[in-house]
Amino acid sequence: MSLAVSAGSDLLALPNLIMVEQSNHFLHSDCMKPSLVQNIKNVARDLGFQKIGITEAQTTLKEHKRLNEWLAAGNQAQMHWIEKRKEERGAIHEYFPEAKSIISVGMNYFTGLSREVVGAKLNFSNYAWGDDYHLILKERLWKLLAYIKQQTSNVQGVVCVDTAPVMEKVWAQRAGLGWQGKHTNLISCDYGSWLFLGELIVDIELGYDEPFIADLCGTCTACIDACPTEALTAYQLDARKCISYLTIERRGDIPEEYADKLNGWIYGCDICQEVCPWNRKFARESMEVAFQARMAIKTYTNDDWEHLSEEEFRKIFRNSPVKRTKHSGLRRNIKSNS
Repeated sequence: MSLAVSAGSDLLALPNLIMVEQSNHFLHSDCMKPSLVQNIKNVARDLGFQKIGITEAQTTLKEHKRLNEWLAAGNQAQMHWIEKRKEERGAIHEYFPEAKSIISVGMNYFTGLSREVVGAKLNFSNYAWGDDYHLILKERLWKLLAYIKQQTSNVQGVVCVDTAPVMEKVWAQRAGLGWQGKHTNLISCDYGSWLFLGELIVDIELGYDEPFIADLCGTCTACIDACPTEALTAYQLDARKCISYLTIERRGDIPEEYADKLNGWIYGCDICQEVCPWNRKFARESMEVAFQARMAIKTYTNDDWEHLSEEEFRKIFRNSPVKRTKHSGLRRNIKSNS
């Protein structure tokens, strides 16, 4: 799993938030022309977002309760920022009091399976092969907000790309983009779970999409069965065991009981996504140039990574999410895999 598509600054998956409350408010507001909504969606697609939906900024009482239960169990590990801003994360109006509508977007980042692209046995999560998605999505969401401001006066908005205290998968599901799978990532019917999520929260009413209610995981447990550290139970992730967390967010040594279970991953992990039937069937190659694998990802050998200098690290991973783990963290991860 890629931490980046789920929690924290390269976010880890939060608890089971799949059961969203249905609402009878998923209708076009009388004061907002449907043409504006369609134009917003058209502009979003032109900006490179494959998935877009809009939902009303409502309370999330059940999801907030599950978040608190997840935190109380210690599943966030060292990611203390999740707990520090849990009130905002659990209640959108604590974060942006004027919020009325949430425009939820998804951008396909799949650029191939690791065994077919990565040159070494030491592995990087797919989301980190190219440029930092935070910068790319934020820039385009700001452009979308600029367009809305051109069409409607006095609009205020906030752009969020997973570093904000927002339950992005809850809002994506309410906006109809997909459902939260058992691996805790959002799954869409047309791109699987290879999606970066972002939100544009605005203080105007818009037309709202129907939420995605169905859980299409069915009886499948492929992701749970494949996780080498047993970090997953159905719709729940224990960060303390997750390879993505251990190789990205954890500070200090990797615990002995997991060091020999990293399976070659030195930054993130895609095991639960690669085994997902929805990803196997519906993954599509991203056309986004910025997400294509860097040359070093494709050509470096194990020996190259094992002897990587700090200067090389800075050069190779300029504008990359891999910078988060620092050279020292990558060295630790490589050593744990030896």
